[in-house]
Amino acid sequence: MKPAAFEYHAPSSMDEALALLEQHGSEAKPLAGGQSLIPAMNFRLATPAVLIDLNRIGSLAYVHADRDALHLGGMTRHRTLEHSGDIAAAAPLIAAAMPHVAHAAIRTRGTIGGSLAHADPAAELPAVMLALDASFTLQSRTGSRTVAAADFFQGLFLTALAPGELLVRITLPRATPGSASAFDEVSRRHGDFALAGVAAHVAVNGDGVCTIARVGLFGLADRPVLAAQVSRTLVGVKPSRDAMRAAADASARDDVDPSSDIHASSRYRRQLAAVLIRRVLDRAFFPLENA
Repeated sequence: MKPAAFEYHAPSSMDEALALLEQHGSEAKPLAGGQSLIPAMNFRLATPAVLIDLNRIGSLAYVHADRDALHLGGMTRHRTLEHSGDIAAAAPLIAAAMPHVAHAAIRTRGTIGGSLAHADPAAELPAVMLALDASFTLQSRTGSRTVAAADFFQGLFLTALAPGELLVRITLPRATPGSASAFDEVSRRHGDFALAGVAAHVAVNGDGVCTIARVGLFGLADRPVLAAQVSRTLVGVKPSRDAMRAAADASARDDVDPSSDIHASSRYRRQLAAVLIRRVLDRAFFPLENA
């Protein structure tokens, strides 16, 4: 398959890229890693009239950790996320999730901003961002705004990005003492999109009482979902396997709306959700108790 004809631009600065986006409006599509966009164009599922290649804008690719937060440029490659020592220290959940993202060749080209802006409900990184309470900086020619991850994902491949905006920075709170994370998913083959997946970030205080229980779910609705029932059940109590089971069962019942398809039924996906939530919570909490 070949894409429909399009006009190609390769700006070397943010100002130039944003000017092109403003000029061409809804006819333009930014190109980051291209691991989702280019196949969609080849099958003519996407037919942008103008393609704006961001790969020459070096200022969009960086990892910066300070005392309180981790800052990632929108063009930071998946491979960098997977192997960065700063990310492993400041946001170990990202490092745990990255080996599950597609295959090594795709991670070499794929970018965090492109993955988040694409907003595939079965992708790992959007759910990780929910679990880590990330915020996104969206930039247009007229200014910037910050949107919480919980408000960014709005439906099937639908986000809060407005015409003319780019996702230029991702900011996450640093992991703190007493916190831990865990990740798991089920897919038919390694590298396939998950039938269901869970990313968890938790914390306990000095008395062993849960203070944070943020669990991002993916492959279970038309967008990544924050497991509200998990937080409601566990925050303020000392974690136990009975409490985690109750939280997982309540979340699989109330927090997700999985569809049936050729890969799995809705009922099976709910069961996967309950099992995976219990599994990641157990991995995250009990090392903290035994430390």
